[in-house]
Amino acid sequence: MKQERKYPRAVVSRKAEWSAEAGHPWIYDTEIKELSGSCDNGCLVDVVNEKGKYLGTGFLSETSKIRIRLVSRNANDRFDGAFWERRLRYAWEYRKTVMGEDIGCCRIIFGEADQFPGLTVDRFSDILVIQVLSRAMEQLKGFLMPALVRILREDGQEIRGVYERSDVAIRGLEGLPARKGWLPVPGLPQPESTSTEIVENSIRYLVDFENGQKTGFFLDQKYNRLAVAKLARGKKVLDCFTHTGSFALNAAMGGAEHVCAVDVSEAAVEMARENAERNGLADRMEFRAANVFDLLPELEEKGKGIFDFIILDPPAFTKSRKTVRSAEKGYKEINLRAMRLLPRGGYLATCSCSHFMEDALFVKMLKSAARDAGVQLRQIEARQQAADHPVLWNVPETEYLKFYIFQVI
Repeated sequence: MKQERKYPRAVVSRKAEWSAEAGHPWIYDTEIKELSGSCDNGCLVDVVNEKGKYLGTGFLSETSKIRIRLVSRNANDRFDGAFWERRLRYAWEYRKTVMGEDIGCCRIIFGEADQFPGLTVDRFSDILVIQVLSRAMEQLKGFLMPALVRILREDGQEIRGVYERSDVAIRGLEGLPARKGWLPVPGLPQPESTSTEIVENSIRYLVDFENGQKTGFFLDQKYNRLAVAKLARGKKVLDCFTHTGSFALNAAMGGAEHVCAVDVSEAAVEMARENAERNGLADRMEFRAANVFDLLPELEEKGKGIFDFIILDPPAFTKSRKTVRSAEKGYKEINLRAMRLLPRGGYLATCSCSHFMEDALFVKMLKSAARDAGVQLRQIEARQQAADHPVLWNVPETEYLKFYIFQVI
C-alpha cells in the first residue's frame, strides 16, 4: 500500500488473500500472520497480503474465529455516517425494486448480503425487528437504526418501534451478552405490545416478535407459500412442522379441501389455530401437536390416500458441517415416509433451511428416498429464499434455502 493509512494493519495468509480477492468478507483467526498498530476490539483494520497489497478494510473481533469482517475493498472509503447511510439507502432501494407491493413485510438487511456483517433487520408492518450477531454492528446499531427509521419515514413508511431479538447464544462468540427488548430510537415512543398484525399473500398473521422463533416470523418462504397455494385447490393437505401455520393457511386460501397442520410445539399449534380463525379458514383446517417423526409412520400404517399433498418445512437439522450426515438421515426419514404415504399422482413440497445441507446433498438425499420408496419424482419447481434474502455468489453462506415441489408418480 503506497498511501498513508490511519488504521491498524493485518497481514494475512495466501489462502485469506485468495478468499478476499474472490469477494468473501471473512478473515479467520488462523489466517492472520501479523497484526500491527494499536487496535481495540471492534476497531477497523486494513487487510493486506504478505507483499503489502491492500485487500480491504474490516472490523476486528478479538474473540471470534471470524477475526475480521470486511466491509469495503475501496481504499478511498471513509467510514463515517454518510458511508453507512448510503448502504442503508441502497438496501432499501433494492427491496423496493424486488419486492414491489410486498414491501410492507420483508427483510431489509440480510447481513453480509447487504454488507452489514452480522446484522438482520426484518420489517413487520410498522415494526422493525433486528438481530445483532457481530461486535461491529453492536457498536453501530445506535446510529444505524435511527438512520434507517428516518430513511423509511422519508419514503412514506410509518415505523412505530424497533425491537431487538439478539437473544441467541452465538453472540457469546463475539463476547456479547444476549439481549432482548425495545431499542431506544429518538422520536419513537416505546410501544406497549410486542405483537403486531401483518398481511402476507393476502393472509393475516399475528406476529409475536418478542417470543417467536428468530425475529418472530419466517419471511423467506413468502413466494414458496404462494407456489403451494397454486397447487392446493381440492387437495387434502398435510403440513408438517407448521410453526404458525403459514404453509397450511396458504394451502387453505388456495382452495384445499382440507388441511391438517402439525407441529411438536403446543404454543405454535395454538397460534396457527388462531391465525386460521383470523382468516376465516378454521372450518377447513385441523391442528395437531405431534412429533412428525412419530406421526408419519402412524399415518403410513393407515395406507395411502389420506393426504394427496404433503408439505415438509422442518427446522434446520444441522447448523454445522460436523452434523450434516446425521441431518441427512433425518431429512431422508421424513421424505421417505411422505413419499410412501402419498398416492400415485400426489404432490410433495419439501425443503431445507440449513446452509450446511448443500443443494447437491439435498438432491442426492431426495433421489435416495424416492428409490427406497419405489416412486419417481416429477419436478414441478425448484426454488430458493425470496429476493429480500439475496444470495451473493461469492458468499456461499447467504445461500441456504432449498425448496422443491414434486409430483410423486
